[in-house]
Amino acid sequence: MPSPARCHRKFVRFFHDGFKDETYRAWERDYKANAHASWKERLGSGELERMLRAGQWREIAARAVAIESRTNLLFSFEKMALRDAVRGEAGARDFAEGLAAMLEAKDRRSSFEAFRDAIERLPQPKSRVFTWPVVTVFPFIAQPSRHVFLKPNVTRAAALAYGFDFHYASRPNWETYESLLAFADTVRRDLTAIGDPPRDMIDVQSFLWMLGSDEYA
Repeated sequence: MPSPARCHRKFVRFFHDGFKDETYRAWERDYKANAHASWKERLGSGELERMLRAGQWREIAARAVAIESRTNLLFSFEKMALRDAVRGEAGARDFAEGLAAMLEAKDRRSSFEAFRDAIERLPQPKSRVFTWPVVTVFPFIAQPSRHVFLKPNVTRAAALAYGFDFHYASRPNWETYESLLAFADTVRRDLTAIGDPPRDMIDVQSFLWMLGSDEYA
């Protein structure tokens, strides 16, 4: 029978000190935390909003894509397709304005849908850009206290192992993302009760990756 304690026991088989484990940090956490630190430096503290007012859409898109490129969160085909899609003025503007809307601390549904729609409008000359990983990776890097990254197959496997009723649909939509946030909040509460509290959604996403990925079979 799935249970939080059983899932956590699997986690500590790989990482004996839980979220404080040095191997965990080296394998799963540090590169994501470094991406967040880079985001704060290059697009945080009002910089994204200032650049948006100045019409620097291409520079916003270039910085965001460069920060993500130093992680392994997106597949190579998604990285290349996204880079091509935001190269032009129209694609860069859609991306930048949608991203700013997503990161506003206002209504989560309308913010999510604004960015989702912006990604769907991007030109896709070579490959598909409108995927769950592309829609969720930038909010996750920018605001790991609020947003979580969705790799569909791994997350669905993790939900099954955890015993969480994850409402998934392949087309990016608010109901699935809301269910993902509820899943992440549940994991966060459960692991805190167990005594290994996640610091943020980076830890939660890494835990789910461990739970659902073949790398940790």
